[in-house]
Amino acid sequence: MRSGGCAARGIAAAAMLPNTGKLAGCTLFITGASRGIGKAIALKAAKDGANIVIAAKTAEPHPTLPGTIYTAAEEIEAAGGKALPCVVNVREEEQIISAVEKAVKTFGGIDILVNNASAISLTGTLETATKKVNLMMDVNVRGTYLTSKACLPHLRKSKNPHILNLSPPMNLNPIWFKNHCAYTISKYGMSMCVLGMAEEFRGEVAVNALWPKTAIHTAAMDMLGGAGIEKQCRKTDILADAAYCILTKPKSFTGNFIIDEVLLREEGVKDFDVYAIAPGHPLIPDFFLDVEIDTTAVKQKGYGAAQALKEEKTESAPAKPSGPVAETFRVIQGAMTEENVRSTQGIFQFELSGDGGGTWYIDLKNKGGSTGFGKPPGTADVVMSMSSADFVKMFTGKLKPTMAFMSGKLRIKGNMALAMKLEKLLTQLNSKL
Repeated sequence: MRSGGCAARGIAAAAMLPNTGKLAGCTLFITGASRGIGKAIALKAAKDGANIVIAAKTAEPHPTLPGTIYTAAEEIEAAGGKALPCVVNVREEEQIISAVEKAVKTFGGIDILVNNASAISLTGTLETATKKVNLMMDVNVRGTYLTSKACLPHLRKSKNPHILNLSPPMNLNPIWFKNHCAYTISKYGMSMCVLGMAEEFRGEVAVNALWPKTAIHTAAMDMLGGAGIEKQCRKTDILADAAYCILTKPKSFTGNFIIDEVLLREEGVKDFDVYAIAPGHPLIPDFFLDVEIDTTAVKQKGYGAAQALKEEKTESAPAKPSGPVAETFRVIQGAMTEENVRSTQGIFQFELSGDGGGTWYIDLKNKGGSTGFGKPPGTADVVMSMSSADFVKMFTGKLKPTMAFMSGKLRIKGNMALAMKLEKLLTQLNSKL
């Protein structure tokens, strides 16, 4: 990634990236802009007086998700921009083309495309329904490709055109494939659009990718991580600032895979607490960016596609083991209440590797609840695989389940919604463990 171009050098340490007015009069076509990251990027550009095409599905209020294309339009205009709300499902090419035509008719052209719309399912191959595979491929890959294709003839007429995809660098470490193969393929498909189109339209249109270093607090993150997850996240403002910096660079800045914090540090931002939901609280690293991995869980020398990820084999001991794992389950058993059983209604099976490992379970479905070594008394709703050491850390509050999952230390099969209840339960149990 190359730096330079954004007028942010020497900004105050505690300030977010200031607007420079460079996007005044520019037209941005942003998919998924009714809420979250897309809306944050739109509002940042609106402060310059930009025109924003809100290309998103939500026209009527959603029962659980905030905002519509019309409420987003009101916020954009209040911030100083002009808004054109368009109902667009990026799975429907006709809707994309219609919105592009409306944008050109209303604002005279398109200067910037932000491919933000995305679908996610963090499930393994056997647990991912075909309709979910189709959704992710249609929205993430096909939607990005077709929206770019529809906008490109107009972008080529702009003085400083940009395409920005919200997609990660293509890290071929198998750890990012094994737990959610379909999702990874779909996000990397967006990144491959950057690779191909940046070269195809070099000198005409800048094409780049932007990805967060840490988890970002959005409605999707709330659904994935459950209550309290926001404390481990940053605000959407950090991606909005990074996107603004990219989109105000010359079109010669192309073919880059940019991490938000890295770019903003280069541009003079020093204090990142302004972007934190809970300043000082530990943050969850985002997907596809390697973090320090505990050697008790994974050992790997290379990230090439031919590399194999070697995991320790789970071996069930002939008798119930002793040690930290057994003691943890004993304490969990003693801390269980009927309320835990009533509110959870699930059976969790744990496949643990290493000392004290084997198959264990927590039954929070049947009366009174129980824990034990070996197969559970009923069919497990959720199966979790991890090392014994990480299991103990997780149940003693030293490792958050969300962090364990996102860093590849925890693999989950089964009912993901039920698995999310585990973190809430752990919060209640940690004081007793």
